[in-house]
Amino acid sequence: MGTSDRETGPDHGRQKGGTVWKNLSKYTPIFLLLALSGIIFLLRNIHTLEKLNCQTVSTLYQFQSSIHSAFTPEEQPPLDHNRSYCGHLGLEPSAEEALEQRYLLESIAWPEPQPRLTPRPLRQTSDPAHSLFAILPRGGGREWRVGDQLEALVHMHDFQGRPKRHGGDFLLARLHSPELGAGVAGQVLDHRNGLYSAVFPLLWEGSVRVEVTLVHPSEAVAVLRRLREEHPDRVFFKSLFRSGFLSETTVCNLCLPTTRQPLCNYTDPHTGEPWYCYKPKLLSCDTRINHAKGGYQKHLLTNKESLLFQSGVNIKVRVHASGSDSVIVQPEKKDKPEMESSSVRAEPIRVTPSGYYFQGSWRALGGVAMHQFNDSSAITQCLKGKVVYMYGDSTARQWFEYLNAFVPELKEFNLHSPRNVGPFMAVDSTHNILLGYRCHGPPIRFSTVIASEMRYVANELDGLAGGPDTVVVLSVWAHFSTFPVEVYIRRLRHIRRAVVQLLDRAPGTLIVVRSANLQALDPEVSLYNSDWFSVQLDGVLRAMFRGLDVLLVDAWEMTLAHHLPHALHPPPVIVKNMIDTFLSYVCPEKS
Repeated sequence: MGTSDRETGPDHGRQKGGTVWKNLSKYTPIFLLLALSGIIFLLRNIHTLEKLNCQTVSTLYQFQSSIHSAFTPEEQPPLDHNRSYCGHLGLEPSAEEALEQRYLLESIAWPEPQPRLTPRPLRQTSDPAHSLFAILPRGGGREWRVGDQLEALVHMHDFQGRPKRHGGDFLLARLHSPELGAGVAGQVLDHRNGLYSAVFPLLWEGSVRVEVTLVHPSEAVAVLRRLREEHPDRVFFKSLFRSGFLSETTVCNLCLPTTRQPLCNYTDPHTGEPWYCYKPKLLSCDTRINHAKGGYQKHLLTNKESLLFQSGVNIKVRVHASGSDSVIVQPEKKDKPEMESSSVRAEPIRVTPSGYYFQGSWRALGGVAMHQFNDSSAITQCLKGKVVYMYGDSTARQWFEYLNAFVPELKEFNLHSPRNVGPFMAVDSTHNILLGYRCHGPPIRFSTVIASEMRYVANELDGLAGGPDTVVVLSVWAHFSTFPVEVYIRRLRHIRRAVVQLLDRAPGTLIVVRSANLQALDPEVSLYNSDWFSVQLDGVLRAMFRGLDVLLVDAWEMTLAHHLPHALHPPPVIVKNMIDTFLSYVCPEKS
């Protein structure tokens, strides 16, 4: 016992430990070399960290992110606007395309105040409360009759009551008879001197009332033009990147400044449509999971500019009549004289709306005869044997939702798609009907879209066989309002090319395009979704599809002519009239 205890005593332990450390010290340089090699390898291959222990890396990265977020504001800081103009991106247009683009931009050019000075004080800007309109009398004191045209002359004044001397105000006009459920959109002509003509066709008998609305004063339009040019990124997007337990979210857009960090390039290889995200710090670009709206940039206006966007003051406010705002329309005379020209313009003005409301129903002017689809069986019979593809924004999805809810035979197939995002599909197997909806590719301001579900409409059309039993609905406009018009022209050009190719290989395919529509505006919405942005996009849309075998549902006039308040997603009664128009195209009445 004594010998054993002595060998394991403190002195013996120190001797043994010293021996071990002497032996280990021989291998110290080797250990240090291995550790240094590991660090160098780690630094050179940090982009493959996701292949390591993801739990450990994620914990370290979350700790790093928590420290970083403590010093970073939640809102995205303004981007470098000198490096974020989006109109020039994408494939270089051909000479023919560049010429068309110049024509389109000239066709929607908006009058600017002359001279273009610094922003005027509010008191010198257009004020609907001080402005007025007057219905011009019929020549020779004759009575108004169906088939005539009525003109109202609008005089714009500022807040001091002084007449405006330049044009550029954004005005809307409609003629309506509330007791008849009738209404038609008017055409507003800017004489560029503070005077405007609102011209209407007289399409029904009885008392008709003129309504003129100032959407934005010319000074506010100048601000909207500046925002579109200088802040095309005022709506920003984001994407989630994930590999294993490691995840990161970065900002995305049509164009991003490269001065902050490297970019992931998601330009579509077929159409050349550009899209970029900032590259994650620790993940590769091919780990992108989804796409989502990030948010809106704030504080875009100066204090003086913000006064130009006031609800109830100068955003969608009525202009009052200086006398009577109504006339009595008599029945049409068969031997009526030729229509007179406008009293302000020398050349004749011919107003040709796409249709009008009467007794609450839309009546198209020209083209196909309208049919009312008031019960689900009529819709089922119309769509029997049809495959209907709907592509676009939420205004196209609204059509899908209406039909899916109104026709009980249509059963929605659960694709486990996110609510309000899609894709969606409804099937009536008895009558061989398939109804589908898919959102268009970026930019799209939906909550969260799986990256693999982000499809460009042109590519989807290229994948269709088409034929007489195929119907395609296109509604692409609302999500392009913040970008330069060139971006929208490029997107429509790709869609148009795909439409032409589809009609070439399958001439019986029916293509229906839904136009832009008016919507509710307030000071904030005006900066991102103003009707002024929409009316310019709508002009481009109509021009680019004009002359093709494509049918138009004029949502702009259908929302302008109706008495209900404007809304991005029009109320069901207006949607029903749109669907009736659409189905009248699909199933025209046989003579």
